[in-house]
Amino acid sequence: MSYNTSNTGSGSRTPRRTFEFGRTHVVRPKGNHQATIVWLHGLGDKGSSWSQLLETLPLPNIKWICPTAPSRPVALFGGFPCTAWFDMGDISEDAPDDMEGLDASAAHVANLLSTEPADIKLGVGGFSMGAATALYSATCCVLGQYGNGNPYPVNLSAIVGLSGWLPCSRTLRNRMEASNEAARRAASLPTLLCHGLGDDVVAYGHGEKSAQVLSSAGFRNLMFRTYNGLGHYTIPEETDEVCTWLTASLGLEGSRSY
Repeated sequence: MSYNTSNTGSGSRTPRRTFEFGRTHVVRPKGNHQATIVWLHGLGDKGSSWSQLLETLPLPNIKWICPTAPSRPVALFGGFPCTAWFDMGDISEDAPDDMEGLDASAAHVANLLSTEPADIKLGVGGFSMGAATALYSATCCVLGQYGNGNPYPVNLSAIVGLSGWLPCSRTLRNRMEASNEAARRAASLPTLLCHGLGDDVVAYGHGEKSAQVLSSAGFRNLMFRTYNGLGHYTIPEETDEVCTWLTASLGLEGSRSY
């Protein structure tokens, strides 16, 4: 699937970019379908890597959709192309955000969710750069629009970010304060962030700061979990926590208190 972006307004000289997304892998629910979650892989990975893990989780009522990011030149790798949800030079508050890439990926995620049945709860999760894209999708949802001003079309009920960070963190609080509706949505959106203290790719401090920014911007229903010794990968203790949290937050059958 491709997604075209262009700047609006007269006199714009920015060329239109087309993002060719890779293959999407779907894990069908083994039980009663109650929720659909788009799960986003990390930089240089593909959807199939996570679909194999998600298929083993004890969450029979969730349908997982695992898309593959477009292959594009990435500044972090000196312009070498690899699968990436957006372009990035480094992870810091001072680094410029690739708004065009972020909007294209968030729109791709929303499009995947938009065809789900009306009674199904929707969520977005991811690992590393996928987690960053999931958190960006969360901000688009609560603000009601993408960074380019186009309306965000779906209502999200759960956000999960593993070993990630929050793009556009510098401007989020000001944008949130301008909308009472955004504050209401943010306060009620269940969000789980997990990060390892031993992460040498996306430093723990980035995850911690992202949780602080989201909380101060009005994300009241946010849980931030820390794992001693965990590097830039996932472990059964973490995935067990995700399963328990999703079951409770989405009110899935067999739900137990968290």
